[in-house]
Amino acid sequence: MIDVSSTLAGRRILLTGGNGFLGKVLLALLLDRYPDIGQVHVLIRPKRDQSAAQRFEAEVLDSPPFAPLLTARGRAFFRDKISVWAGDAAEPNADVDQPGWADGVDLIIHCAGLVEFFPPVDQSLRANVDSVVEMAALAQRLEAKLLHVSTCYVAGKADGFIEETDPIAGFYPNRTSLNDDSFNVAAELASLRGEIRRIRESSADDRDQNEQLIAAGRRRAARWGWVNTYTYSKSLGEQALAQTSGLDSTIVRPAIVESSWRFPFPGWIEGGRTAAPLVLMALGGMTEWPARPDIPLEIIPVDQVAAAIVACGALLLAGEHQPVYQLGSADTNPFALGPLIQLLCDEARLVNPNGSNDGKIPFWLRPSSSLHFLPAHRIRENREARARRIETSRRILIAIQDKLKKTPISASGLLDDWITAHRALTLQAHLRDQTIDQYMPFILENRYIFETRNIRDAYTRLSPADREKIPWTPESIDWPEYWRENQIGGIRKWIQPEAARHWSLQI
Repeated sequence: MIDVSSTLAGRRILLTGGNGFLGKVLLALLLDRYPDIGQVHVLIRPKRDQSAAQRFEAEVLDSPPFAPLLTARGRAFFRDKISVWAGDAAEPNADVDQPGWADGVDLIIHCAGLVEFFPPVDQSLRANVDSVVEMAALAQRLEAKLLHVSTCYVAGKADGFIEETDPIAGFYPNRTSLNDDSFNVAAELASLRGEIRRIRESSADDRDQNEQLIAAGRRRAARWGWVNTYTYSKSLGEQALAQTSGLDSTIVRPAIVESSWRFPFPGWIEGGRTAAPLVLMALGGMTEWPARPDIPLEIIPVDQVAAAIVACGALLLAGEHQPVYQLGSADTNPFALGPLIQLLCDEARLVNPNGSNDGKIPFWLRPSSSLHFLPAHRIRENREARARRIETSRRILIAIQDKLKKTPISASGLLDDWITAHRALTLQAHLRDQTIDQYMPFILENRYIFETRNIRDAYTRLSPADREKIPWTPESIDWPEYWRENQIGGIRKWIQPEAARHWSLQI
């Protein structure tokens, strides 16, 4: 048995990404459940108008996940246990200019990264590859151990059961066999850096550079079989780590990290890069889905992920770790997209029984009220037909408006409402199509079921008390209840107001 309390007692940990969605919950859980830990160094990049310490206060200590803990333990406890450092994980020595700043660190938990599907590829390279290389180098210098948080979706294009024992070095999703050695991470990184350099030298225009860098990441990911730049860069980071010799490390791969199940309270969620955009579209009345209803959506609550990271960190410190831990739910407790999307549509009808039958929307543009699952080619056909309807209606409304201007009759309120709604629907359709295209690999094109044997085996090594403190029990989740109470409730409370503000700015 591994006793996590005694393993972590007095230990010093360096945490990157502590101000992110997962990082905040991880930090809160770690200090709440194991207050005897020695010290946690939190690395945060300062902003132009905010120091690292100011960012920590505003984004972490004053964030909702810490509110219950501040009430229970007081601010002084966290200020005593946490040291905030201004730095950058992608730079040598984390760009901290104080010698010996991390001396005595036993474990680095590298949770930082860029969770964006198609950013400029140089940004993904820096956040998801360079930072791994530099944290590995720092761990070696400090003689510390490294826990790297990656993603299950480094698997790329796949259909079926994804094993934890698949090789890391030389992997690419389009490989033809286990003996296929076409991919070499050092060669790929050298080629990628060369392309980035050529793009920067070819244009002085920042917008043009960004567009080229986005296209380069998309092209390279597709060539090798990754579904987006994010998963491509995260796999490059894993492979760079795998080439580091003389380092005790482990890789933790969560699936889609979603709202908290129980800690710090049910329904905490932050940011819009989880499944939240899909939920918001369903709640907004979307009824035509490019999705396979039999696919289980591989999600895992953020507090389950945080608990597993703490457990894996303790096992790593004890020298009892596995190379890879995948954190998903579909291999023990699948919940298919068909009933999930139906549940979301039912919730939308409870809030708005009339659906999209709003008088402000022209009747010929109102979507169907019944749920349909469509193949990719039908989605393309429907988009083209919708674009024709939108353009036709735009011309009709403008023609009517022009006619009314030439008469003593003032434009009716209904016509004004229709013109405003038309502009909103046009933008909404464009944003919705962009979002759906990004999520199609996860809901239509690939069926992912990630093996989670290693984390389940790990928990058999923990003491009963530790299994209570940091539980890993996705098989116990009642998914319909979780989606109604935790996920939908959390998104409506924490994400929808910000999404509505962004939407109003777009319009």
